[in-house]
Amino acid sequence: MKFFILITIRLYWFLIPQSSRKKCIFKKSCSNYVFETTQKEGFIKGLKAFQFRYKNCRGNFSIFQNPIDNKIQMILPSQIIINEEEIAERLI
Repeated sequence: MKFFILITIRLYWFLIPQSSRKKCIFKKSCSNYVFETTQKEGFIKGLKAFQFRYKNCRGNFSIFQNPIDNKIQMILPSQIIINEEEIAERLI
């Protein structure tokens, strides 16, 4: 089953040019994140990674500067806060 996810992502990379893909809000693109997670940790973890990214990479996020430490952070739709290192550079 793990290979189904990996093959699907590789087909996506092959068939859809990078210029036509939606821009990800994360530094590591959603397809790369899911591919690596599936490859390293298996089918179930890959599905969970896909579900997490799908829920959180669809807008409704807010970027803010934390007043305590002045670091740039993002709050995702699921109310999880991520740090600048994980945010796509085009959004900072």
